[in-house]
Amino acid sequence: MDFSMMFVDWLGKPVWLWLGFLGLVAGLLALDLGVLHRERRVIGVRESLATSALYIILGLGFGAFIWWQLGSKAGMAYLTGFAVEKALAMDNVFVIAMIFAYFAIPRAFQHRVLFWGILGVLVLRAIMIGLGAAIVANFAWVLYVFAAFLIATGVKMLVVKDRPYDVGANPVLAFVRRRVAVTDSLHGERFFVRQPDRTTGEHAWHITPLFLALLLIEVADVIFAVDSVPAIFAITTDPYIIYTSNIFAILGLRALYFALAAMVDRFHYLKYALAAVLVFIGSKIFIADLLALDKLPPALSLGVTFGLLLGGVVWSVVAPGQGSPRTTPADRTEREARRP
Repeated sequence: MDFSMMFVDWLGKPVWLWLGFLGLVAGLLALDLGVLHRERRVIGVRESLATSALYIILGLGFGAFIWWQLGSKAGMAYLTGFAVEKALAMDNVFVIAMIFAYFAIPRAFQHRVLFWGILGVLVLRAIMIGLGAAIVANFAWVLYVFAAFLIATGVKMLVVKDRPYDVGANPVLAFVRRRVAVTDSLHGERFFVRQPDRTTGEHAWHITPLFLALLLIEVADVIFAVDSVPAIFAITTDPYIIYTSNIFAILGLRALYFALAAMVDRFHYLKYALAAVLVFIGSKIFIADLLALDKLPPALSLGVTFGLLLGGVVWSVVAPGQGSPRTTPADRTEREARRP
């Protein structure tokens, strides 16, 4: 075997770095589904928090590896991207909870949907980041478009009131229901089943609401990636740093979902902190040009990002909103599942 190929650069990094990361992710997913969650069961808050803490430690440990292998600049870019992606995915958690509530997916089945969802994310994010890297490499001015988009998004988050996400109005859901046979109820953890067709009476393949939930979660991730991918490109243009920080943040968030979905409304000031982060990240490029710098120091970017996000979390805890917390979609999911 010619091991020299392992040291050939691919997208700016040796092949062995890419294979090592993908092998680590594959091992974690195999351990998750094949060992820890081989049997169907409800995942409790304590297990969710413990698993998420493990993923965060692994994500930070991988950041330390990047710092050691590629230098402090790459390490700080990874940690900044990791923090921003984790925070941006908070809204994604809320939407996922609403999707589960809409289809009345019991908590015992949700882990299977999230597991296959993360596999889809691995592919979709790779495609989007690859396209983004190719565009930025050939048209450097696109970074200014990304930066302006982030500033506009941050300002919009500050001044525009959130509107409830209407799962039933999703055009993808309407399109699939018009063209594909869908069962009326769940069939355990199965995504596809064979049963008599309503019109012909002959047995045919149908998709289940569990698969519809998976499909809408993938669509939601693509929509949220419209924010997160420009944000990370405004931090660094290195595809390896972008992809690894994105995936590690998403892996940990999936594990944290079962605890976070019930608590996401409690962190009501995090939205404003995240808006400030997006404005800051978008402004960095323009500020660096005004100061005649290549870019702002990575340590400054990392410190401001962590400081703003931590401030949003702490302020949400010490200064909670008035009145009792709203009922979250996660709170309603079990009630929906128990309906006759």
